[in-house]
Amino acid sequence: MQAAQAQRRFRGKNKAPKWKKPEDGQVSVMVLPLAVTDPADLARLETLLGSMRSVKRAVHRDARAKVDAYWAAKNERDEHGAKAVRERLGLSREALERCAYKHLESSGHLKHHVSKAMAMHMADEVWNGVQRHLFPDNSGKRHGRPKAGRWHDYTRIPGRARSHTTDRKWETFRLVGTLDGHTMAYTGSDRHTLLQPSRMPVPAAPSGVVPTGKATASGKPGTRKATWWDHTGPLAVVFAGGPDSHAGDLVFPVRIPQQPGQWKRVEHFLANSGRWHKVDLVRRRKASAPGGWVYEAHLMILGPGYTAPAVRQMRERAAALDRIGGVDGNVSNISVVSFPASITPVDGAPASTEITLSPEERALLEREAKNRRGRARALERSRRATNTAQYGLSKKQAKRAERRAEEGLKPKAVSVPGGSRASRSDGVPKQAFHRDRLSTGHRKLRARQAEAAASAADRRGHRARLLARQIVAAHGPVLVVEDCDISTWYRLWGKRLSQTTPGLLIAALAAFVRFTDAGDPKTAYLDTAASRHAQIVFAQGLEEALRESTTQNRTTARGAGRVAVPRQRRGTSAPRTTAWRSRATPDETRPVRDHAGKPGHRPGCSPRLTFWRITGQVLANCSSCSPDTPYR
Repeated sequence: MQAAQAQRRFRGKNKAPKWKKPEDGQVSVMVLPLAVTDPADLARLETLLGSMRSVKRAVHRDARAKVDAYWAAKNERDEHGAKAVRERLGLSREALERCAYKHLESSGHLKHHVSKAMAMHMADEVWNGVQRHLFPDNSGKRHGRPKAGRWHDYTRIPGRARSHTTDRKWETFRLVGTLDGHTMAYTGSDRHTLLQPSRMPVPAAPSGVVPTGKATASGKPGTRKATWWDHTGPLAVVFAGGPDSHAGDLVFPVRIPQQPGQWKRVEHFLANSGRWHKVDLVRRRKASAPGGWVYEAHLMILGPGYTAPAVRQMRERAAALDRIGGVDGNVSNISVVSFPASITPVDGAPASTEITLSPEERALLEREAKNRRGRARALERSRRATNTAQYGLSKKQAKRAERRAEEGLKPKAVSVPGGSRASRSDGVPKQAFHRDRLSTGHRKLRARQAEAAASAADRRGHRARLLARQIVAAHGPVLVVEDCDISTWYRLWGKRLSQTTPGLLIAALAAFVRFTDAGDPKTAYLDTAASRHAQIVFAQGLEEALRESTTQNRTTARGAGRVAVPRQRRGTSAPRTTAWRSRATPDETRPVRDHAGKPGHRPGCSPRLTFWRITGQVLANCSSCSPDTPYR
């Protein structure tokens, strides 16, 4: 009898208690630039990135095929259930990990560069996208089918987390060394300044033997060969390679911030190596770097991030401010008005802040716009010069060619045609743009353009954080903002909004609004008592503090002589107006209009009741009216 082939066994569930992250699971990340100067190390790093993308693309293809089969099996889902279909197709985290292992083992060269742990984490990232596609979120929306993306979009290799229960267990990428050893190696002559060279040397691997701390059978202290675990010199990131790799360890020196104001933050992240959790390898586009990329190690530590003492004191003072504020985001400015929470004159007066672009910021934006237009023109000229057959002559070039032909002169070659692109009768280009030949200079210029755009985005985010810090310091942490979609604003004033970026801070205005459930906007209600007291006590101060909105209401009726903008689709949005309206006080009856546009109430509604609409929701209504009743 032929012996039955034994099935492959896998490791079962861990019986030990599950390890949990300390400090309520808080983690923070520090970016550490890597000094990659050796061409051999750079080539090996690029090969590692290419191998990992090959694994990700293969797992993505398997996941897309499984997803398509899942949606095609509608009858089977109705009969046996969706879970049974997913189990049959292998739509789970463990099944995708097995697919990644299979691709890794069947390939002959990937195991020289990629380990199983790296393939497993890559499969986990693919499953996260598949999960967002299969299961809707709280709003009932699903993401699209997972896709691998382009080569230039692949910028991150997830690392394996460190084991905090087992000593000396290797991760995918490990940060070795100590902060003290790094400072001792790169300390200046004055012994107080950290001076790191532009070309940082690669630390040498530890050699010799070190004591193990355990006695042998003969009673003598045991020893072992030194490894990277014993390295106490400058900081470096070490990758051991794949299971079949014979090239040795891949070591990258780490550059830490050496400005005096950054030292406290460096100590917070790097002083205690027991808090180091995992390291991800990330690349970022930079045209001036060798190969067009710079590489970084994203170190994740267990615990919160660093907060400067000045920022901590500012937050403590802001938390002590017992104020309620409303934020109004306009196209060209941001206005904030706050009141004391107790609504008594001894607690202070209304405070207002208006944030606009300074002359220096406007000049900087103009220079950036000019440089951006110059880069765009240079890219267009480069594409036209490389693909002259796809473009025609401009009117000026055509007239010059006709004049030279009439005079009997030799035709002059045009290196950069300025006319329109060769197209069919329906206006579609005869050749798609992605099939054009691109020069090396074009690719470098495009990389510089992407780098400049990323820098501008980072600068806008930094400015938004500074402004948010100033607003909280002046008006307290209790700020109410209406949930408003500003996509209509971008359709009207996109250029201006790209400069001021009000969406990074706020979207509209609301004040004296409370929530029964902070996570549900539908539970919002108006605090009429606080609003009434503010109108009575601070009537004169309101005239000086409050500002009118500069955003006009463009949602006009048809035939009104103006371009109507479609109403916002979100249920929590409301149109904005510029003119003052007569608002009834909380203890008065608010006049409403009937279907004919005349003052009155809804049919069957009691005239004594008041209707308040905040963030597009009816906050109070009578029994005879419903939120679906037409209201004008």
